[in-house]
Amino acid sequence: MSASFRSSGDLLADRRFDYAMAAKEDGDLEAAADLIRQTLDIVPRWAPGWFALGEVEMARGRSDEAVAAFRHSLDLEPADPLGAGLALARLGVADATGAMSPAYVAALFDQYAPRFDKALREGLAYRGPELIADALLRVAREQGLPERFERVLDLGCGTGLFGEVFAGHCGHLTGVDLSPAMIEAAARKQIYHRLAVGDLTDAALAEPPGSLSLVAAADVFVYVADLAPVFSASAEALGPGGLLAFTTQAEEGDAVRLGADLRYAHPEPLVRRLLGDAGFQVKVCDRASTRRERDAPVPGLVVVAQKA
Repeated sequence: MSASFRSSGDLLADRRFDYAMAAKEDGDLEAAADLIRQTLDIVPRWAPGWFALGEVEMARGRSDEAVAAFRHSLDLEPADPLGAGLALARLGVADATGAMSPAYVAALFDQYAPRFDKALREGLAYRGPELIADALLRVAREQGLPERFERVLDLGCGTGLFGEVFAGHCGHLTGVDLSPAMIEAAARKQIYHRLAVGDLTDAALAEPPGSLSLVAAADVFVYVADLAPVFSASAEALGPGGLLAFTTQAEEGDAVRLGADLRYAHPEPLVRRLLGDAGFQVKVCDRASTRRERDAPVPGLVVVAQKA
């Protein structure tokens, strides 16, 4: 994430930092690093400055200096809205599992919210909600169930793209997202009966046990390394026979992987095992791409699991 979105509080430091970003844009990374260090001489406790230095040093191939800068940023701002933990994981000096902080996800999507729908639908040919909807209706038809879900929780609802596609099949639809700006965008569409800012697992646990008929998560688990807690919380919130439906990126290896796109990819065998551990039976697990990047489909999974 860009480190330039927040002022240091010092006009001279901000001006020096602007010069640094201009040098970076021009490809003069040595000058950029020097100007950022001058900035930090003025405001040594400014976390975004240290993060920016880490980015520049990483681009210069100076890994040790980058690691030191990212660690300094993280020490100054442990909530880590800039994603220093992710940068350290990419550099191989931190565990990728816990690298993506809630503050980072919230800040990322607060910035992204105004252009989110257009960027996904037009820029990435995003179709996650449609894939989930098709899989859910397929399961309902195969089991002779109504194609209507009385109480639905949309985890990581964002601007409401899943709600736009599936609201007609929902009785009461609740959306939850870490980003206040995304929740505001979803509210403007007037699709959801209730919207809340919050964590995915906490949101599921906040529902009365056994009260939900469907938990959906469209392209949200790419920002979650360990799916076990949210699977378990969803199982507790769902009634008998309730469904959990989601998409995620697919990983061909044996373990969860943090990619260069700063998203987590999950191996199908691990997803199946974690669902089983949480008390689910897998009804659908299709290989499908929810979006395109660099004009190529991103490998993914579309999953529907039923609470036993």
